[in-house]
Amino acid sequence: GLRETRPVLRRELGYLQQASYAAALIEQTTETETPVPEVFELVREFLNHLPKQPPQPRNIYAFELKLLNVLGLKPDLSGSRLTSGTQEIVRALMEQDWPAIAQLKSTAGQAKELRQFLHGFLVFHLGKIPKGRAAL
Repeated sequence: GLRETRPVLRRELGYLQQASYAAALIEQTTETETPVPEVFELVREFLNHLPKQPPQPRNIYAFELKLLNVLGLKPDLSGSRLTSGTQEIVRALMEQDWPAIAQLKSTAGQAKELRQFLHGFLVFHLGKIPKGRAAL
């Protein structure tokens, strides 16, 4: 049954949008009714983290990268055109926990580079991206 309703997520549209996008991405990348404990834990941690700071695009980027890693689709950064600073951000988003991710800083250029890289990577590997990502 339902254990946690997370009412705080319903009070902030940004949290709800990010949680909804994460759910759509999970639905697109996993088989219905197939338990994947690593994905469950990732979603649980993500939902716990969301209300601890204002909604930030980096939450979605971290979720996407962590999910790709769980699914065996971890990006090979050595072959990418990402700048070294953005590669460091990608590594941090994949490897660090949510409190550490909340402290990460990036330039506007790095954020744009990361957004475009992940968009292309997701489309290439998943065929499409769930609706709503652009608004996040």
